[in-house]
Amino acid sequence: MKQLLSIKTLLPALLLFLAGCSAKKPETAAAPPPEAFPVVQISQASTTTYSDYPASIEGTTDVEIRPQVEGFLEQVLVNEGAYVTAGQPLFRINDRLYREQLNSANSSLSAYNAAITNAQLEIDKLTPLVQNKVVAEIQLKMAQAAYKAAVANAQQAKAAVSAANINLGYTIVRAPVSGYIGRLLKKQGSLVSRAEPAPLTTLSDVHEVHVYFALGETDFIGFKEHYKGNSIEEKIKSLPPVSLILADNSIHPQQGKIDIVDGQFDRTTGAITVRASFPNPQGLLRSGNTGKIRLGLQHPDALLVPQAATVEVQDKIYVYLVSDSNKVNRSPITIIGKTGTDYLVSSGVKVNDKIVQNGLDHLQDGMVITPAKPVTSVALKN
Repeated sequence: MKQLLSIKTLLPALLLFLAGCSAKKPETAAAPPPEAFPVVQISQASTTTYSDYPASIEGTTDVEIRPQVEGFLEQVLVNEGAYVTAGQPLFRINDRLYREQLNSANSSLSAYNAAITNAQLEIDKLTPLVQNKVVAEIQLKMAQAAYKAAVANAQQAKAAVSAANINLGYTIVRAPVSGYIGRLLKKQGSLVSRAEPAPLTTLSDVHEVHVYFALGETDFIGFKEHYKGNSIEEKIKSLPPVSLILADNSIHPQQGKIDIVDGQFDRTTGAITVRASFPNPQGLLRSGNTGKIRLGLQHPDALLVPQAATVEVQDKIYVYLVSDSNKVNRSPITIIGKTGTDYLVSSGVKVNDKIVQNGLDHLQDGMVITPAKPVTSVALKN
């Protein structure tokens, strides 16, 4: 009876114990996964970078047209902007004074030629008389001296005739080369002379144009090291064609060739002048135009990093490298050029490195991330 009572007494406590054991323990809340970021993999390929340099354009020949004689401008025979050929008349200066000078010179020449004839006749007359000792020899010598003086005067008169002819020819101002006429600074009726500072006009031969630009010392050293050749002349021959970017950012349809490098650096600017020549068959380019020379530089086995995958901190460019454990580390890179939307990198990353593609402003050094999608390759440009 006592045993039955004790079992009845312990039964409620036993039930409570079993109920407590069967109750589920509360679960701990799971930690959220690391934030997802798109990741790309660095690849390697050959590419070309381009650099633009301000340039000025000149014709192969830019000539100032100036008068060689003084006088009133009688006729203007061309219009501004007209194309003229070599030898074509451009201006006519009043020539009456120079025609009179030519007539005077011709008259003097005729007089001296007559004096030569008279002197020769005197020599012919005196020669036999001297031989026969009729007259003194001194008279013959005087006649011979007069002959020589007449010949010298005639030669001087011929020179005066030639000079007068030249001056008369200068009254018609002709084009020395073929090209385009510039502004006409003197109008009909103006008094012109060779001493005036301003020319009558300018004439530009632009069937081919010369484009001048400057390379800094660093760029010039890179230019010398990159291209083959033992001398500047040999390196110029191995240069690829260059492009001319016009003021409206359009590209001149004809490519050019670098053909001259200046002999010395400008001490003021620290740059050296380089010339490229471009065909201009349609005459679209004129002297005085400006533009930019675009130079291309080949880079074999280059590392390309998207600009969007970089961040600038205190004048340095960084990327976030992703380790095998998905931890990111900020790493500086050295940029040596740009092509399209990519940076050309020489150090800081290597082939097959993984970097965060964007969202870099939400990253911290040492942070663990989740790649948002499978690793892709950087778009390459050949």
